[in-house]
Amino acid sequence: MDVRQFSFSLPQDLIAQEPPATRGSSRLLHLDRRSGVRTHNTIDRLAEFLEPGDVVVVNNTQVFPARLLGRREPGGGAVECLLVSRMAAAPAGTSEVWQALMRPGQKLAPGARVVFDGAGSYVLHGEVLERHEFGRRSIRLWTDDGRAIQDVVDAIGHVPLPPYIKRDDRAGDRDRYQTVFARQRGSIAAPTAGLHFTPAILESLRQRGVELVEITLHVGYGTFQPVRVEQVEDHRLEAERYEISEPAAAAIEAARAAGRRVVAVGTTTTRTLEAVAQAHDGRVVAGAGETALFIYPGFTFRAVSGLLTNFHLPASSLLMLVAAFGGQPAVMDAYADAVAERYRFYSYGDAMLVT
Repeated sequence: MDVRQFSFSLPQDLIAQEPPATRGSSRLLHLDRRSGVRTHNTIDRLAEFLEPGDVVVVNNTQVFPARLLGRREPGGGAVECLLVSRMAAAPAGTSEVWQALMRPGQKLAPGARVVFDGAGSYVLHGEVLERHEFGRRSIRLWTDDGRAIQDVVDAIGHVPLPPYIKRDDRAGDRDRYQTVFARQRGSIAAPTAGLHFTPAILESLRQRGVELVEITLHVGYGTFQPVRVEQVEDHRLEAERYEISEPAAAAIEAARAAGRRVVAVGTTTTRTLEAVAQAHDGRVVAGAGETALFIYPGFTFRAVSGLLTNFHLPASSLLMLVAAFGGQPAVMDAYADAVAERYRFYSYGDAMLVT
C-alpha cells in the first residue's frame, strides 16, 4: 500500500499551538464505521455516544520533562537532548545511561561532554558514549552532589512538546500536556486522546454505566517516528514498554465475553491491547513487556471495538492505525470533513470517536 494514500492537505493554522482554553471543551467528530455517517459534537458529551456496559480503556502513563537544554564543555555551544529511554542495565540513581536524540548531531561525537542546568543549584553532567542513526546517541548522565537523576531532570527539564508546536514550553504545559489519570512515569509524549478528559467527563461516563480501565504504555519515539518508506508495509516501529494489571485484564475480558464494547482511548492503548491479544490467541492477559506492533489497513482487530483519538499527521503511522480501524476511505473522508469544518489538529487539537 502506497504511503501517499494517507496524505492530505492541512492548513497550517489548523495545527493547534495551544490547548483549548478549558480542558474538556474540544470538539468531537463521531464516525460510524459501518455506515460512514459523521456527526459533530463536543467531547463533554462523549457519554452520549457510549452504551451502559462499555469499557473505556485509558493509558495512565505520565510524561516527564525529557527535553534538556545545555551546553558543551568546553566551548559552551548550545546542546539540546531529548531523553528517549533509560537503558535497562542502568539502575535509577546518580549515574544512568540513556538513549537520547541530540542536537547538533555533527558535533556530538563519542567522548563529547555536556552540562545541563537551569533551576537553582541543580546540575546534570553528560558524556556521549555512542552515535547512532537519525541523531540518536547513547549518553551517560551523572550528578556530582548525590542528587538522583530523576529529581534533577524534573527540576531542569522541559516539557517535550512535539516539533509542530512552534513555541517554547511554558509552566502551564506541565499540567495541560498531562492527562488527569497520569500515574506511571515514563513517556516522552502524551497519549493525546486522554488529554480531553476531566473529572466531570469521567463522572458522566460512570453515571452512564461505562466502566473505566487503566493500562500503561510508555510513549516513546516509536509512536511518532516519521514514515520514511514509500510502501506502508516496509515501515517499522520501535518497541515501547507496556503493563496491564490483573484487574484491568479481567475487566476487559469480562466485557468481551459478555459482548460489551471495549473502547480504546488513543492509538497507544489500541496497540497495547491488540499486541497482547495477538500474542495470546485473542485474549487480553495481564503482564508487562514491549511491543513494536504496527497497525495499518488489513489488520484484524481482536480486542478493540471503539476508538477515541486525535487528528494525526498526514502519512503517519497513527493515521494508518485509525484508517485500519475505521476503514481507509471513511477515515480520509472524515479528515477532509474535519479540515472543512476547521477542527484543530494534533496533540492539543480536537477529538475523533470511531465506533
